[in-house]
Amino acid sequence: MTTRHYETLFVVKPTLTEEEIKAQIDNVKSILEKNGAQIAGEFDWGMRKLAYEIEKNPRGYYYVIYYTAPSALIKELERNFRYNEDIIRFLNVKYENKKEIKAWQDLVNKAGAASAKKEEAAESAGESA
Repeated sequence: MTTRHYETLFVVKPTLTEEEIKAQIDNVKSILEKNGAQIAGEFDWGMRKLAYEIEKNPRGYYYVIYYTAPSALIKELERNFRYNEDIIRFLNVKYENKKEIKAWQDLVNKAGAASAKKEEAAESAGESA
């Protein structure tokens, strides 16, 4: 079975605690890994205002994961998203041709750089405290 390049963005309810949000993110990652995905990068967008209210929520916690996986994984992932009441929206994008895959790789690199900056900022904030 051939693997393809994917990007999944999902929005978690803003009413959850920080630990519950992290548990939801870890749950999505475990579903991906159990079904043969190789996570290439992640980007934590954090809490953001929604364009319109979803389930009476004006905000949501955004998270993006870039990965390669067999195409059968997407059905399982979407099934889990639909049954999970704490995830209010999701979007899966498949990258197919060479130009799209190069763009996917650029996004993975940007996500890695952004994560590194965020970790540096957290470390420097911890040192100054």
